Amino acid sequence: MTQSSDKKGGSTPDEKNKDEKNDVTSQLRPQREATFNDYLRVFNFWYSSSTILTGTDIDLYFTLGRFTSQFTDFAGSGTLSPEAFKSTLQKLSLYMLGLFLGRLFLNYINKFAFRMIGIRISSAIRLHFLQALFAQSIHVFDSMPPGFATNTITTTSNTLQLGISEKLGTFIEFNATIVAAIVVAFIYSWRLTLVTMSALVFITLTIGVLLPLIVKGQGRTSKLEAQSNAIASETLGSIRIIMACGAEMRIANKYAAIIEECRKNAQRTSPLIALQFGLVFFGVFAAFSLAFWYGSKSFLEGTLTDVGTIIIVLFSVMMILFSLERTSTPLLAVSKATVAACQFFTVIDAPRPVPGHLVAPDVSADQDIILEDVTFAYPSRPHVKVLDNLSLCFESGKTTAIVGPSGSGKSTIVGLIERWYSLKEQYVVAKAIEKKKKKKNDSDDEEPTEEEAAAAQAELDAQSGPPVALSGRVTTCGHSIDDINVKWWRSQIGLVQQEPFLFNESIYVNVSNGLVGTQWEDEPEDKKREMVKAACKEAFADEFIDKLPKGYDTTVGDGGAKLSGGQRQRIAIARSIVRQPKILIFDEATSAIDVRGEKIVQAALDRADTIVVLKQGRVVETGTHESLLARDGGVYAALVRAQSISLGDATDADDGVLPEEADAAELAPEKSKTRESAQGVPVGTAATDKNRGFFDSFGRLFYETRSHWPMMILMLLAAACAGAAIPIQAWLFAKVIVIFGYAATEPARFRRDSNLYALMWLVLALGVGIAYTCTFFLATRTANVIRAKYQREYFVSMLHQKPEFFDDDDHAQGTMTARAAGDPQKLEELMGANMASVYIGLFTLLGSLTIAFCFAWKLAIVSLCVVVPILLGSTYWRFRYEIQFENMNNAVFTESSQFAAESIGAFRTVASLTLEDAICARFGALCRGHVVAAYKKARWVSLLFAFSDSATMACQALIFYYGGRLLLSGEYNLTSFFVCFLAIMNAGESTGQALSFGPNAAQVKDAANRILRLRDSQNKDGGKRGAGEEILERSQGGGVKIELENVHFRYPTRDTPVFSGLSLTIEKGQFAALVGASGCGKTSIISLLERFYEPNKGRILCNGEDIAKSNVYQYRENLSLTTVTDEHLHRVCREAEVHDFIVSLPEGYSTNIGSRGVTLSGGQKQRVAIARALLRRPDVLLLDEATSSLDSASEKLVQAAFERAGRGRTMVVVAHRLATVQNADVIFVLGEGRLLEQGSHWELLKKRGVYWQMCQSQALDR
Repeated sequence: MTQSSDKKGGSTPDEKNKDEKNDVTSQLRPQREATFNDYLRVFNFWYSSSTILTGTDIDLYFTLGRFTSQFTDFAGSGTLSPEAFKSTLQKLSLYMLGLFLGRLFLNYINKFAFRMIGIRISSAIRLHFLQALFAQSIHVFDSMPPGFATNTITTTSNTLQLGISEKLGTFIEFNATIVAAIVVAFIYSWRLTLVTMSALVFITLTIGVLLPLIVKGQGRTSKLEAQSNAIASETLGSIRIIMACGAEMRIANKYAAIIEECRKNAQRTSPLIALQFGLVFFGVFAAFSLAFWYGSKSFLEGTLTDVGTIIIVLFSVMMILFSLERTSTPLLAVSKATVAACQFFTVIDAPRPVPGHLVAPDVSADQDIILEDVTFAYPSRPHVKVLDNLSLCFESGKTTAIVGPSGSGKSTIVGLIERWYSLKEQYVVAKAIEKKKKKKNDSDDEEPTEEEAAAAQAELDAQSGPPVALSGRVTTCGHSIDDINVKWWRSQIGLVQQEPFLFNESIYVNVSNGLVGTQWEDEPEDKKREMVKAACKEAFADEFIDKLPKGYDTTVGDGGAKLSGGQRQRIAIARSIVRQPKILIFDEATSAIDVRGEKIVQAALDRADTIVVLKQGRVVETGTHESLLARDGGVYAALVRAQSISLGDATDADDGVLPEEADAAELAPEKSKTRESAQGVPVGTAATDKNRGFFDSFGRLFYETRSHWPMMILMLLAAACAGAAIPIQAWLFAKVIVIFGYAATEPARFRRDSNLYALMWLVLALGVGIAYTCTFFLATRTANVIRAKYQREYFVSMLHQKPEFFDDDDHAQGTMTARAAGDPQKLEELMGANMASVYIGLFTLLGSLTIAFCFAWKLAIVSLCVVVPILLGSTYWRFRYEIQFENMNNAVFTESSQFAAESIGAFRTVASLTLEDAICARFGALCRGHVVAAYKKARWVSLLFAFSDSATMACQALIFYYGGRLLLSGEYNLTSFFVCFLAIMNAGESTGQALSFGPNAAQVKDAANRILRLRDSQNKDGGKRGAGEEILERSQGGGVKIELENVHFRYPTRDTPVFSGLSLTIEKGQFAALVGASGCGKTSIISLLERFYEPNKGRILCNGEDIAKSNVYQYRENLSLTTVTDEHLHRVCREAEVHDFIVSLPEGYSTNIGSRGVTLSGGQKQRVAIARALLRRPDVLLLDEATSSLDSASEKLVQAAFERAGRGRTMVVVAHRLATVQNADVIFVLGEGRLLEQGSHWELLKKRGVYWQMCQSQALDR
């Protein structure tokens, strides 16, 4: 599929002028209503046409109607001889057998084709959505509602696929039958058909009025589901922070509130759905009454003279009945798919930015980059000026450093150079502004009108001033960079971000991603591997890579979670320099790197030809390192002094190798060959991984929802009434056929009986309408409540898993986010409209068999012995293959969804590395593999499906023949024969309807297993509560004494030990610092103290108590106090140097910072996180690189705040910037899993060991 950007690049001048005239970078329209056209458009993505012949059932009823008069002639008036009747019976039976074979063939094509169509379309539209998304600018992505893109490509695509596969085939098949039935009826009697069509007009009007309201309600529900998915995505992406803050229940309550709102909205839609079902089925049965009344009247008046014609029309109405009944459930799936399609086309239809047309040799990356009078504000915060009339020149071939306080615009300049943002008018996703409601009423869920939204926006403008007017331009070679082809331009840039993102691939693949878009992209693998190794060596990453069990083929985990922060940044640096870029940009690239790694960029800063100092979006100083240091009172000099380290009388050190590097080989631990958890159980073999069968899962769910049994019983009673309608209708139909036998001889009796039965049919229609309304109302309401219940519990279960659970690739963020919404949605299928249809089908089967036994037991027994074994046998094998197919489908869908979610989360990384085409190609390959695997499996599943769906016709042929023989022998009369035959025929149809739930049942079984398994495996931690309380009691007033005794530790998903007998002690109230090379275990100690993991051997003591014996949640709660006041909140924000920034925002402390804080700079995000830590007033304060993204001045102030906050508390700090910890009471120097040195700053300097070497490397003011 051609990339949109390529199309734009080759657009005509008229198209370009049109784009420039509109000055539109991009504009998404998520607020527009979904239309049926959205649903139909998905078929534009299937590149071949397929005509499925459906509606063959009409031939059966046409044949039955044609021979009915001969049946009445034989059994009623006796005018047909037995020999002629026998011949007719044989012909009809053979004809029905032929129809069975034809239906089997066409049904196989139907089921197989539509199943593959659904999978192909779903795969194609997901790929097209991803391509359209990556064709947009970063600011468009930032302005999307949180989780919108990830939710669309995971959960929403599943909804779309359900609405365009088997259910679509069913919908088209029976709609074709309806059309065929109407055509046949018109051919035989247009007057009678027109009268009957009046009921169909009523049905059409009912659907036309109610369906748009249902779709609108489902659209509101879909938006709420997107909000809940956004919370799940953000939460699962930062699960360790949630655990550390003890915020599991707070997040769960926030999630539950949206789920509850979603449930209420769905409940408001339930009556509309139920009313639609009730009115439709009332109209269908009323059509029978009307057709029979008018037909009998016309027969008496002589307008119609052939009984067979009336029967054909009545049979046609019967076909419309069955078809409408079978299309009712797929109609709901179609309406949901319509809303889902709208979400896809919101992005696919959005105008895309012009990529630019200039490439080499018309433009070069070797020239100066100039910012001229740039004034800029982010589209998500248009009132906050970030750059203020900034002019700046990055000279070619020279190193320019940009420094300044957090929020001064450093990263913004990077975004403008990378073309993530534009200085033209930038359109964002429209977000509804909440209107202030004067009172609560049923209309609370309505969205504000355009006038109300405009008034709210005007009020906001009045409070915060008008939006900032964007101005200026960014140029190189005399051209605006907007005119340069964006992919070519980015391929010339190497970028290392402040928070680097690594894909869940091997180290080699992550680094080689830097070669995409360069001249080395298509080099042989051997050449690429050499370049990757050279880049890693230059970035000092080879030191730890060579020690990993699989070396460069080691998978780094979701977002690089299996590596330390410093290791991730080294890999990111290697990825940047492997492409040998003309322009190299480091955006706080050393914030988490140890002293050795920081030398790479620090040396470049010292050699910088120009250093530009920013403050509040303006240039305040420029010069070299030495000239700026010489300025007394200068901003730069103050920043450097804030980072200075006291070295005492120590002499200058040479630039030799640090001691721990020299001993690297000696210190390298042996590679472990075992993979056991702390408890000795191999990873992934938990006892809770029990895979229950369908009835086991259903039984447990049914028992757990016993509080809803009264509603379920009422629903079953209503379903029984609805199911009884078909057997009663079979009896009425048989009586109608019989009374036509004496229409000519006894017209008065015929008139009386025909009016009576027409009235009975009308009463039956009223009863059916009420029964269907009650059934679907109770079913949908119960399903909504049960779904909300299990969705809340499922999410809580995820939050209460052990952190190692999320280390598993199968439990990555994208996968779990998709399951959080998708699995409860499948569970709703078990309890909702689909299952209601199944119950009605089962009651119809039971009622039909009962009435058949009452009227013709011998024929019923033969029918039962033939029909049931065939249907049950075919159903068993079909269900078995269906489960296997769904398991395969889920596995591949999970893989592609996880990959897509990860890629969307790394939007900036993908854009900066020009990986859009590679990502889309990989995603397309995953989808194609899914299609191929599904094709192989669907061949057999569809055959079984077609046979089980068509077998009823073969059974009917046998029953028809045997019943006719019984009629011929005189054992049964015409009424008994037709009642039994029509009842068995209806029973077969109802069984087929019940069996159509097979695909849903397979999905529900897997979803239920995952929900129950995860809930059973959640970390309940039955430790002693008293131990946790004792730790808190002893810690009051003086902090906590922490002891690590002979700790051995290895991550569950890694083979290499982190610690092998580590012991250290932190006294009460001490300020302890952990320093050392990347990967030495600093963060692992923090994780152990937070009880994210348990030691494999040894123990950790707090105030002499083993923390493993305390309840983990109480332990974390006891480390802090969470109740705060506004005054305390403002105080800690001042201490974190973030209060002034917050109050400068239009909405102050109520400002929404976006998904993952995307609207804040790195330093601002870190200061907010610091304030969050201080707000908890903890007894133990754990800081893992808490100031890595702060400017030097802010870091100095925050450091002082920490030191003040640490009085009377135990504080454990992980830091690479040694200036941060030089005032620590004790400093632990770690290396290769063991303690190398410990002591105060001055004590370690006197030793002139590892710590002394590290201090020499960071003495910036020398």
